[in-house]
Amino acid sequence: MTDSDLDSDPTPADLAEQVRTGALRLHELEDYTDADTAAEARRRLLETETGADLETVGDYGFPAEEADSAIENMIGAAQVPMGVVGPVPIDGGASEGDYYLPLATTEGALLASVNRGLSVIRAAGGANARVTKSGMTRAPVFHVDGVVEAAETVEWIEDADNLETLREAAESTTSHGELLGIEPYVVGDSVYLRFTYDTKDAMGMNMATIATGEACEIVERETPASLVALSGNLCSDKKPAAINAVEGRGRSVTADVVISGDLVEERLHTTADAIAEANTRKNLIGSAKAGSLGFNAHAANVVGAAFLATGQDEAQVVEGANAITTMDAREREVTESSRSEESENSEREREDGTTDLYASVSFASLEVGTVGGGTKLPTQSEALDVVGLRGGGDPPGSNADALAEVIAVGALAGELSLLAALASRHLSSAHQDLGR
Repeated sequence: MTDSDLDSDPTPADLAEQVRTGALRLHELEDYTDADTAAEARRRLLETETGADLETVGDYGFPAEEADSAIENMIGAAQVPMGVVGPVPIDGGASEGDYYLPLATTEGALLASVNRGLSVIRAAGGANARVTKSGMTRAPVFHVDGVVEAAETVEWIEDADNLETLREAAESTTSHGELLGIEPYVVGDSVYLRFTYDTKDAMGMNMATIATGEACEIVERETPASLVALSGNLCSDKKPAAINAVEGRGRSVTADVVISGDLVEERLHTTADAIAEANTRKNLIGSAKAGSLGFNAHAANVVGAAFLATGQDEAQVVEGANAITTMDAREREVTESSRSEESENSEREREDGTTDLYASVSFASLEVGTVGGGTKLPTQSEALDVVGLRGGGDPPGSNADALAEVIAVGALAGELSLLAALASRHLSSAHQDLGR
């Protein structure tokens, strides 16, 4: 089809008819009109073809052209209710201060539960959080004739000079990414090379893919290996994988808090011992019996809702579920000064050896960014502004680290609240009270 086959300013109805007759394809509409008109033309076509009413889908609050890097064949927007939890004080490696966390979800009672957990954490003085490891991976797979050629390829990769050559090639494709290392794996006549990158404040999947592709050309030229696929699933992206649980991917981040026994009883209506037992039997033993890679109650709930709100890749919630929750009852000695302070505040005095609760959640592979991808969309940008972490950080990477820490604290609150509800047998009544 040529421009002469359409009016100089085609209407959505004109364009929809052209698609219906086969003169145009859905993805070609932006070649003949602006992005919003193209989206309206697709809605009209779908309404005619399916009988659906897409008025609400078409009622979105940003120019369609701003989403051109995030979606194809746009028809509108899926509007997911967004709420907020917090604030909560965080002492983090990159985060410091009080934070709100926007969450987008259709699961009733989720935000109420997380906010309850955060209120307890806030009353306990806040949470600690640290990113302990960072690196986005891409693992191409190569074919060789056999183990001799596989060993030759691995030997070449592990030579320091050759590794530097691959680093220069990979980093030539990006102004931000840094190649941290390459880990080889051999399976028969297959060689996998797991590239790991520091992608700063970007989640970095596309960055890692492009950089690895450049390096692979050198591997093919200098070794017997022949590239089969730029991703050989040893990365491993958007799939449950033990390698991510062990080696990490994206950000490995842990959040923890110590909550006094009195506070547990007053606010969570149970005891530290009961919560610790529920966690052991449910999250640890139960998960092990199930063969789960995630040893937690519902960490993916907070990860998924935070991802939708802040423009992360929602499929990577799979890796975000790869978390371990620990709850321990701790005997704590109480000093005379702390006992006097509690008395002055009209709080119940502790007995020596009062049982407090230590709670933590550790994510092996939380993949987040504050630049690029869906973070640029207007709604998601505003949500990142609520957290105070939109765009690049100073130093580079600090904003994405801080976002990972805030999400981890939110997940810790969710774990704490749910386990307390289970330990106190209040889970079903809480859902009933909230009308779910």
